[in-house]
Amino acid sequence: MLAAAMQGQPPRIVDQGASASTQTRREVVIRTQAEWDAMFPNLRGGIPQDAVDFSKEMIVGIFLGSRPTPGYGVTIVGADEENGVLHVKYRETTPPAGAIAAQVITFPYELVAIPKSSAKDVKFEKIP
Repeated sequence: MLAAAMQGQPPRIVDQGASASTQTRREVVIRTQAEWDAMFPNLRGGIPQDAVDFSKEMIVGIFLGSRPTPGYGVTIVGADEENGVLHVKYRETTPPAGAIAAQVITFPYELVAIPKSSAKDVKFEKIP
């Protein structure tokens, strides 16, 4: 069901940026409003209260942790369910080799809404 719901469509971005409230690498799966409120009270300021309908959707996200300069990022490209496992696929980006960048520590992240899945096991898979 999940694969059919997402087929041909990228996940809907709920929030993304380079200054996450969490500074360590972390992968998250949020299935309820209560989990969302408890996990990310600091993100709520910029996200509308009704950004996600948890009766139909869930949030998956990746926080890359500390990076030494701007230009790093993460994009969740899709999710599919197979044999009771939800596979969340993502790409990381880095600044081009030799790029001149400010020496500013960043904390890239992305949170997306995907169709609700009942899979208990979730695997985040980095793809090229």
